[in-house]
Amino acid sequence: MFNLFKKKSEKEVLQERYRKLMEESHKLSHVNRKRADDKVFEAEEVLKKLEKLA
Repeated sequence: MFNLFKKKSEKEVLQERYRKLMEESHKLSHVNRKRADDKVFEAEEVLKKLEKLA
């Protein structure tokens, strides 16, 4: 309950974005490989930002 109003850190936001992009990429890989590859590229960019924070 107390975490309801807690603001996420930049690291948590980037981790969640990375996870969502990878899930979306996996779903797209069954339909459109080019779009799936684009999502993986976006996820890799987010991962690079995460590594810079660490």
